[in-house]
Amino acid sequence: MLNYFPSRIKKADVIVGIPSYNEADTIGFVTKQVDLGLRKYFSRSKNVIINADNNSPDNTKKAFLGTKTTTPKIYISTPPEVRGKGNNLYNFFKKAVKLDGKIVIIVDADLKSITPEWIKKLGRPIEKGYDFILPFYNRNEYDGSITNHICYPLIYGLLGVNARQPIGGEFAFSRILIDHLLKQNWTKNIKNYGADLLLTLNAIFGDFKIAQTDLQNKIHKPSTPKLGSMFFQVADTCFRLITRNKKEWLKNLFVSMPPVLHQFKNHARPQKLSIDYKDLKEKSLYEFSLYYETLQKYLSASTYKELERMYFEKKVLNIKPDLWTKILYEAINAYDKTNSKMTIIRALRPLYFGRTVSFIKETLELTPQESERKIQQQAEYFYKKRNYLLSKYK
Repeated sequence: MLNYFPSRIKKADVIVGIPSYNEADTIGFVTKQVDLGLRKYFSRSKNVIINADNNSPDNTKKAFLGTKTTTPKIYISTPPEVRGKGNNLYNFFKKAVKLDGKIVIIVDADLKSITPEWIKKLGRPIEKGYDFILPFYNRNEYDGSITNHICYPLIYGLLGVNARQPIGGEFAFSRILIDHLLKQNWTKNIKNYGADLLLTLNAIFGDFKIAQTDLQNKIHKPSTPKLGSMFFQVADTCFRLITRNKKEWLKNLFVSMPPVLHQFKNHARPQKLSIDYKDLKEKSLYEFSLYYETLQKYLSASTYKELERMYFEKKVLNIKPDLWTKILYEAINAYDKTNSKMTIIRALRPLYFGRTVSFIKETLELTPQESERKIQQQAEYFYKKRNYLLSKYK
C-alpha cells in the first residue's frame, strides 16, 4: 500500500472510504457530498475521508485531493500493478484500524445520487449499536443482475436472511466487525469484485447486529459492461463462503429481515438502463456450446436434458425460477464436492446469462414494482426449495 498520509491526522472517530479505479469524473462530487454529510451530522467528531485507489491513470488522485472540503482527506493506493476493489477495501480497513475509527463507512466512487443524508443514514445506526449496515434502495430491475439472480436468492434461500442488496457497495461497520473482517482469508477473487460479499456473509455468519438503511435511488455507472469478470469473482466467493459455512444453513431456519431504517414509502422511478439483450443471448448460447460437457457431468440428468433441449434444439432461452433454483443448488453441491471449483463457475456463466435473458423477457412489459416482485418471488422460491440442496447432504 502506498500512503499519502498527512502527519497531523493521527486519529479519527468517523472514517468514510471511497474505493476507486479511474473515477476522476465522479469522485469529486462524491467527496463533496461526503464532506457535507460529515460536517452536518458528525460535526462533534474527528472525521476523515479516505480515497482507497488502484493507482488510477486517469488522475483520480488529483480529482480527489483537489476537491475543496472542510474534512481532511487521505489518499492511499495499491502499487501500480495491483488492481481490485477488494485490495482497496483491505487497505482502507487497515488504515481505519490504524486511525482507531469507531464508525467506518464506504461509498462507491461513481455515485450520482449520493446526498449528505446518506452519511447520516449509514453512520448513525453504528453509533446506536449496530455492527453492519447494508443499503436498501431502488434500482433498475436490470442493474445488479448478479445480486438479483445469485446473491440475493441464495442468501434468502439458504441463510434465511432477506438482505436485498448484499453487494450494493454502500456499507457501514463497527470497529469490532472491521477487526473480524481483517482476520478472514482474502482470496484473489475476494480482492477483486468478491469483496462486498465477504463483508455481508461474514456479518451474517458472525452473528453481528445487522440493519438496512433506505437510501432511496441508486444512480451510478451501470455494472453491465463488467458482468464477465465480475460474475467469476462474485460467484466463486459466494459458493466458497456458503460451502465453507454449511453448519449455518444445514438446519431448519426461518426467514428474517434485517430492519429497514429511515424507510421511504415512495421512491422515484429508478435509473434508466439499456441492456444488450441479443448480445447476452448470443454469449449464453456460445458459452453453453463450450461447457455443455462440464454441465452434463455436474448437473442432474433431468436438469441437463432440459437445458440441452433449450440450447441445442429450440435455441429459445427460458430459464424460469424453478429451473434456476435447481441449477444453482446442484452447482453448489458439485462445487462443494470437487476440486474443479472454477471449472464449475465457468460452466455456470452461460446459464447465468440465460437466466438474465429469460428475466428480461418475463418483465419487459412490467412496471419496476412488478419486476421487483418477480425478484422477491424468486428468492422466496429458493427458500421454499432449500431442502432440494439440503437433502444432498443427508
